[in-house]
Amino acid sequence: MSMKIRLARGGSKKRPFYSVVATDSRMPRDGRFLEKLGTYNPLLAKDSEDRIKLNLERVQYWLGQGAQPTDRVARFLEAAGVMAKTVRNNPKSAVPGKRMAEMAAKKAARAAAPAEE
Repeated sequence: MSMKIRLARGGSKKRPFYSVVATDSRMPRDGRFLEKLGTYNPLLAKDSEDRIKLNLERVQYWLGQGAQPTDRVARFLEAAGVMAKTVRNNPKSAVPGKRMAEMAAKKAARAAAPAEE
């Protein structure tokens, strides 16, 4: 069985609240899970203690059983000191798409044209 430690969304529309759960990867996001490991409230301030609550003992247990955390949960665990930090690199994130590149080229051409006259 492929185990995941991931977020299950709760809360109402535009007011998200997440539970950190251990679940089978084939189950739906908000579906059946094996154990609730903590909570995450993104609406609270980043320095608030109540923003992320984790039962680290149980998280360690599930990691020992082979559960793989999702990207967001892995960041929580890195901040808590449970996992080693991994280097992330996405060089394409700052590169504009085709349309924006064309618009930037046109803008640069227009800006250069009056300077030549």
